[in-house]
Amino acid sequence: MKTTPYDPADLRSLALSDTGFIFDPRTGHSYTANTTGLAVLAALKQGLAPDAIVARLRTEFDGGVAVEDDVEQFLELIRELGLSHAVESAP
Repeated sequence: MKTTPYDPADLRSLALSDTGFIFDPRTGHSYTANTTGLAVLAALKQGLAPDAIVARLRTEFDGGVAVEDDVEQFLELIRELGLSHAVESAP
């Protein structure tokens, strides 16, 4: 079994604004994110794999040094907040 670090279906209901406001209609909770966080979340909602998100961020934001770490930390944060969970799939 292969583990995917998040489930895009969990994230599709989230409402995102250009100003960084994130609303979860399932729980009523709201969050804020910076521009990079919104870009990561939008890519996650589209179902992109973490490595594809890293490549996109490097293109959009001039490739920061810790892009991989930033994406991994963001994935961990959305799991901790209960916004998504890891899923197991066949290889």
